[in-house]
Amino acid sequence: MAKAKAAPAGDNAEPKSKKKLMMFAIVGVVALAAGGGGAWFFMSKNDDGHKQEAKHEPPAPPVFMAPETFTVNLQPDGEEQYLQVGLVVQVKDQEASERMKQYMPQIRSRMLMLLSSKKASEIMDLQGKNKLIEEIIAQLKQPFVQGEEPLQVSSVHFTDFIIQ
Repeated sequence: MAKAKAAPAGDNAEPKSKKKLMMFAIVGVVALAAGGGGAWFFMSKNDDGHKQEAKHEPPAPPVFMAPETFTVNLQPDGEEQYLQVGLVVQVKDQEASERMKQYMPQIRSRMLMLLSSKKASEIMDLQGKNKLIEEIIAQLKQPFVQGEEPLQVSSVHFTDFIIQ
């Protein structure tokens, strides 16, 4: 009879060990899922607790081109006057700066023609200077050779502006 009692205990032990093994497996899977989810949650937030934004590359530094100072006689406005103006042109990139150097004789000619067509009273105030900047940009954006892509000018800044 001792054998009969040992046999049922052995049969019952096998299903209990499978249940325990299954229970440990389920608990392990849940723990791994919770750990992985928690890790993802904390890794996706920065120190302030906000979600990290996609990192953007900083914009390229500006490229400036400074032609020599322009000195022109202005249109008569009662008396003879001249304009001496220095400017800096901001272009898209270094390639545009090189193109400006290549076409500098044409750029200087265009600027001299534009500046010498002005009267002192037209460019004396802020509104006149802003209009002159727009006209300079328009002149620079005109292609130097027919069919060529226009120069990409972002802005023009005065470094000197003397009317005498």
